[in-house]
Amino acid sequence: MLPKPLSWDRAEAREGRFDGKFIVGVLSTGIYCLPSCAARPPKPENVRVLKTEEEALAAGLRPCKRCRPDLFHRGEDSDVALFEGLAARVRMSPAAFSGAAALANAAGVSQTKLGELVRAHAHLTPAAWLKRERVRTAAQLLLTTEQRVVEVGHAAGFDSESAFHRQFLAVTRMTPGAYRGLNGASVFMLQLPAGYRATEVLAYHARDPASSCERVEAQRIFKALALPGGTAVLEISLERDVAWCRLHARPGLEHPRAELVHSTALRMLGLTIDVAAFETRTGRARRIQALLARRPGLRLPLTPTGFEGLCWAVLGQQINVAFASALRRELLELAGEPIENMHAHPTAERVAALDARDLTKRRFSRSKADYLIGAAQAVVAGELAPDTIADGSAIAAEQRLTKVRGIGTWTARYTLMRGAGFADCAPVGDVALASALQKFNATQTRPGPKEVETLMQPFSPYRSLATCHLWASLRDTA
Repeated sequence: MLPKPLSWDRAEAREGRFDGKFIVGVLSTGIYCLPSCAARPPKPENVRVLKTEEEALAAGLRPCKRCRPDLFHRGEDSDVALFEGLAARVRMSPAAFSGAAALANAAGVSQTKLGELVRAHAHLTPAAWLKRERVRTAAQLLLTTEQRVVEVGHAAGFDSESAFHRQFLAVTRMTPGAYRGLNGASVFMLQLPAGYRATEVLAYHARDPASSCERVEAQRIFKALALPGGTAVLEISLERDVAWCRLHARPGLEHPRAELVHSTALRMLGLTIDVAAFETRTGRARRIQALLARRPGLRLPLTPTGFEGLCWAVLGQQINVAFASALRRELLELAGEPIENMHAHPTAERVAALDARDLTKRRFSRSKADYLIGAAQAVVAGELAPDTIADGSAIAAEQRLTKVRGIGTWTARYTLMRGAGFADCAPVGDVALASALQKFNATQTRPGPKEVETLMQPFSPYRSLATCHLWASLRDTA
């Protein structure tokens, strides 16, 4: 039998002071909650205070889906569950959420808490995150249905045709009609933002001139890719205001290849993070403004896939870029898939199947060989999903990555930054970043990891782009 109702200070309870000390059972709804639950308070006569979760379950109560007391008592992060649960609901029906207020109401939190939640886990504002999810839904519908463009926009939650076209173009760099034309095509065009800086993007992809996976010729990038249905070469030609993308392969860009190749081009060209928002918000501080003024519009190009980003991060641990590139060439030769005198980056399955001795014969240390193969095996086993982590919580992704042997904070955050495109990652432990911060702050000594974490805070929530600016500043002579 449940105990009699008890009273407590609800204001203190909302602040979390009683979480873990007792559980609130609600007879009218049949659920149990944390004392801090943001749901509307039930009538006092319907409330019972329970000592343990076991008591609540024994009474036939089920855990609240808003405050997730079951996760709290298992020691799991309730905010991760809250964010990922909200994300699943938004992706199921983005049109059901008119804006931030609707998101907050669905999550059972204030708009302030919602902003903190989405920034921490998606590295976006709630409005930007909802726009991204609407565009993703619309893109799927354009490639998989015959609905009219205006109907697709409404189905994805856009309140007008003009808003749909404007926001779809901002995210995909294509109009909805042009995007639909990807199906069956072999060539498509991306509209580049005003002031697009091609120089640094080309330099990033040309960082290893001897690579068999990518090469740069003047304003053109060639990238070998392992795609559903076989390998292909993606050619991206950068012109003044546009990027022409051509897939050298048969078949062409039928769905889902079209979606994947388009995403790859956006990633490689650094078109996934809102640079203007970063420069507007972060550049208000005078010292930061001076740093950004050196390279306005600087972008963060990503690896084509999350797994390739993870491999780069593991290969680059505690060695310079030149040696990491040399090891990568060995990996490509050993396990890459050949196409037109190039090699597509090996899949997780191909890397997981290697023997460490295959790599140690090619200048890999035993530990690096073990870490690389172990990371690939974690992907194959479903313990890691580097190609989809951008859809979930950055906090949860870092936790999962660092559970894998050989992956520390630097490797995890480099993967999140360069492989997943999260906007607010500071790769603590990076020697070049520490040196750049020493120069930026004019200090006598290079900061250690904890100090780097502190020094990068003023750049939040855009620490990934800030890292690129700081790295680039090491080349400045004055």
